[in-house]
Amino acid sequence: MLPGDCMSALVERLQALIRIPSPNPAGDTRAIAAYIAGVMEAAGCRVTTAAPDVKPEAVSVIAEIGQGAPVIMLHAHIDTVPIDANEALHWTSDPYAAEIRDGKIYGKGSVDDKAPLAAMMETVIAAASQADQLQGTLILVAAAEEEVGGRLGTRWLADNGYFPQCDFIVVGEQTHNHVATAHKGVVRATIRTTGRSVHATNPDRGVNAITAMAKIVLAVDAYHRDLAQRVHPLVGVPTCNVGVIHGGSTANAVPDSCAIYLDRRMIPGEDPAEVQRELEAVVASVDVSPAQSSVGDFLVSDWFSSEVKTPLSQTFMRIVGETLNISPAPIGYLPGSDAKHLKTAVRGEMIIFGPGSYEVAHAYDEYTEISELEATAHILRRFIDQTLLTR
Repeated sequence: MLPGDCMSALVERLQALIRIPSPNPAGDTRAIAAYIAGVMEAAGCRVTTAAPDVKPEAVSVIAEIGQGAPVIMLHAHIDTVPIDANEALHWTSDPYAAEIRDGKIYGKGSVDDKAPLAAMMETVIAAASQADQLQGTLILVAAAEEEVGGRLGTRWLADNGYFPQCDFIVVGEQTHNHVATAHKGVVRATIRTTGRSVHATNPDRGVNAITAMAKIVLAVDAYHRDLAQRVHPLVGVPTCNVGVIHGGSTANAVPDSCAIYLDRRMIPGEDPAEVQRELEAVVASVDVSPAQSSVGDFLVSDWFSSEVKTPLSQTFMRIVGETLNISPAPIGYLPGSDAKHLKTAVRGEMIIFGPGSYEVAHAYDEYTEISELEATAHILRRFIDQTLLTR
């Protein structure tokens, strides 16, 4: 593993990141971005900070050393989910104190996503100290806005030319240091029914929008069950969930409107446009007359899929196997990530990798196992040593 002084620096780096709150909403990353930029500049990196005009407080950092090929990017996000009032009641320590207990570092963002970020920062700092031996380009991206979809973070950076074409990208997320090569996407949609309101004394004079919607909900459930026939080897099956329903105003009136909000998870290979057509067909197949129905307000967050066949990928997999003492094989990552926004920036392959579990993220008493964090840094350090540094 890493030498003792490196391990200490790694732990202290994560603690420093946790102690700079960066909840999203509101998504103000100026303070943590300034810290990261200062550290990477001091290490000798070329540093750029950038934010979209529509949200200037959503600052991302890009730090770079070396030049030419191969180009390797290490990417992590710097925003976290917020702490709501109910969650705050359950924390057993200050969520921004970065307290260490029983081999774990506790704090909001400790695993999602400041642990991989800390390991990546220390990896780039170590490489920068040997810049005269560097053959290729190493890029660190500390991105804003991931927790709210990434459109004003990684997506905006990619669309505005901040990323070169990369031969290998590591997206830091929670995989217990295994290599993930796929995650699902999602199509969000709203279905609405419209009826006619009358007094509930004689409801048959009206048209009940909730009753009409009940038929559609059953059709959506049948569609969800049919989706189980489509199976992806790493992330499983697509799903369709009715997450919210709104309708009516009082029990003594026939409701004239109802709406449900859907979450349709896509597996890699599914076409979002085709998924939208499927949802439209489900709604159209249900006779709700004399009520009317519609589906719309589609929002798409794409899936991600890659391979591990290139020499760079194979080197990474070998180092993971040696470090964890396993026979490494790709896994799926069930949550989403900014990998979906980096597809246009990769000419080689891309993976998702980092310490911990996503099941610990977004919860009270979030933590990172120090031993896993050290393994993450060890793997990244060895990978850069073996791919970008000459001997």
